[in-house]
Amino acid sequence: MKLLPTLVPALAMLPFAALAAPATYDAELSGFAYPHPVEHFTFTSQGQPLQMAYMDVKPAKPNGQTVMLMHGKNFCGATWEQTITTLSDAGYRVVVPDQIGFCKSSKPQHYQFSFQQLAANTHALLEKLNVQKLTVMGHSMGGMLSTRYALMYPQQVEQLVLVNPIGLEDWKALGVPYPGIDAAYQGELKTDADSIRAYQRSTYYANHWKPEYDRWVNMQAGMYAGPDKQKVAWDQALTTDMVFTQPVVYEFPHLKMPTLLLIGGKDNTAIGKALAPAELKPKLGRYEELGKRTAAAIPQSTLVEFPELGHSPQIQDPAAFHQALMKWLSTPHNGA
Repeated sequence: MKLLPTLVPALAMLPFAALAAPATYDAELSGFAYPHPVEHFTFTSQGQPLQMAYMDVKPAKPNGQTVMLMHGKNFCGATWEQTITTLSDAGYRVVVPDQIGFCKSSKPQHYQFSFQQLAANTHALLEKLNVQKLTVMGHSMGGMLSTRYALMYPQQVEQLVLVNPIGLEDWKALGVPYPGIDAAYQGELKTDADSIRAYQRSTYYANHWKPEYDRWVNMQAGMYAGPDKQKVAWDQALTTDMVFTQPVVYEFPHLKMPTLLLIGGKDNTAIGKALAPAELKPKLGRYEELGKRTAAAIPQSTLVEFPELGHSPQIQDPAAFHQALMKWLSTPHNGA
């Protein structure tokens, strides 16, 4: 079939992305561009060789300090790109790992996922990079992992920053039924761009949407649509089980370092909420309350709230987010 001559110039003016099919990615997210060069840390864990992808961004004018950024469950190191730029411009060295089971890192099909294990893996990476003291910053699931890391390595972690962390309440203890790994896997297999976009709109961005958010939808959806869909979905099911069964909420009082909480008040994240009894659902994931409760539990905490933002304030309003972050980082704290 030939294109009508009058249509050819119009098609030529369309961006390439409008003509191309949506991208698909393999289990290591090959082909998806990260904002800085990606390196790989090879190590053995639980009897198998693994590779942890990471970015190690060195500033033009170092201030002698390092910040490590921990991604969330539906995120990758790349989603920190604006935060990396802000920190690097201020002189910080920025280390950004992709955790095992996620993004550009290995997807083991038989692995005992725990926050302790992921923290130990990450600690081994930092030893390789000769990072002795640092600020640890985690978003979403990365907030749970950052909390565990700070509890395991308190002499190394000078400061802790938690961005809409999950695990601020124990869903199973509150009455959310255990989903099980097999059921979670079947649910993951149904994930596509439409379901990801709908969830992100309502939860990450408080029912607001900008075209640039589609990049993160396509990043995640491309792995579910790719040739390794089953591997990706299986590890996502395993890590959902980790998040659901390993709450950190009870351990916040044990954190010894100064801690900043950056909380989007419109967030409503709660793992397993869809399975919860009808009377329980409205009580879960209320970050306008959870942020205050968590700040009260952490001995040296500072709470900054963004009442109109959702689960991803660093993406939804980067200017306000980074202003608050950099102000806190530039203020001396006891013990830091």
